[in-house]
Amino acid sequence: MAEAASPCPVGQEHLRTAQLFFGRNVGEQARVSDAVFTRFVDEEITPRFPDGLTIMDGGGQWRGSENQLIREAAKVVLIVLPKNGDAPARIEAVREAYKKRFSQDAVLLITQAACVSF
Repeated sequence: MAEAASPCPVGQEHLRTAQLFFGRNVGEQARVSDAVFTRFVDEEITPRFPDGLTIMDGGGQWRGSENQLIREAAKVVLIVLPKNGDAPARIEAVREAYKKRFSQDAVLLITQAACVSF
């Protein structure tokens, strides 16, 4: 049985957020620059989520296929998702566009419930 969401503080409402983690390594010595990433945001993310988003610098690591530790700079994009509409499809379109444009295997996505006030 699903647990009921706890009430949000006065002035806030229940919404969902999406965090997207974009790896910046695109080859042995190549990296997606800040300017190139900004162009991607302008062309792919902003048109799909014009109400706003937050971009942060990050980094990550994982075990590669040969059991070697791989470290990579990343950009993290946080979006408060609208209540209605096709936000999941728009998020998937952004992920696919990045993977295709920069030959990435994955774009990590985390979604979660949040109490939000604008």
